[in-house]
Amino acid sequence: MKDVRSQYPVTGAGLGFRRPLADQLKDVAPGSIDFMEIAPENWIHVGGALGKKLRWFTERYPFLIHGLSLSIGSPAPLNEQLVRDIKAFMAEHRIRMYSEHLSSCGDDGQLYDLMPIPFTEDAVKYVAARVRRVQDILEQRIALENVSYYTPTDTAMSEADFTLAVLQESDCDLMLDINNIVVNSINHSYDAHEFMLRMPADRIRYFHLAGHYVEAEDLRIDTHGSAVDEQAWQLLADAYAHFGAVPTLLERDFNFPPVQDLLVEVGRIRQLQLDAAQREAANG
Repeated sequence: MKDVRSQYPVTGAGLGFRRPLADQLKDVAPGSIDFMEIAPENWIHVGGALGKKLRWFTERYPFLIHGLSLSIGSPAPLNEQLVRDIKAFMAEHRIRMYSEHLSSCGDDGQLYDLMPIPFTEDAVKYVAARVRRVQDILEQRIALENVSYYTPTDTAMSEADFTLAVLQESDCDLMLDINNIVVNSINHSYDAHEFMLRMPADRIRYFHLAGHYVEAEDLRIDTHGSAVDEQAWQLLADAYAHFGAVPTLLERDFNFPPVQDLLVEVGRIRQLQLDAAQREAANG
């Protein structure tokens, strides 16, 4: 059986830490959540009562950070000060890993949205050089997330080929978003299972899982504002069957239900992980 300590920064089933949930999360029973994740931009240099509240959680749970604004594919110069701030923040709170979106979110200004990068060889080289610089500053590897997109800017390469090429050229890791695979597979008419199987097992550090909005039969919007769709649950189960019980984080960014409802979804993740581990053990 795989020694997950050698590959994954955390284990089990996690939940994204959001400010509106903080007070409810303080009352969660121990063991209900295995790890948490935050966006560093929302917390760097935050002090006072909010800073103390975050410290309460980082002292009790393993934490990961998932960036929003590095804009790794942007034509604008890399924001190296942000990277240095992230490095200090990770040390301050003993953050176990930093992941970012394989996207662009600005140029001269911040767009506050995730824009697709052209799927080209030139873009692979450009992004990879920026990733290597980030890793040099941090003195550790980062993970890139496959992102949802709606209008590709250049399809000289497929999304899967582009993702694999960036991982290889930059020598970084992968944070695989299961819901984004489902959303993109419907919006761009490809096989979600086939895409998932092409991702390199040795580079995966954890999964994301979230809900999306059904705009039309052939159009899904990645919102993180609803319960996880059954197609995503099925793909997650398939991913565990292929990769093993990879640590998985549930994301919810708005339309927050009671925390107990979110814990039901976290528990479903954990049960699927347990089922996968039992199958792996039974098969030797």
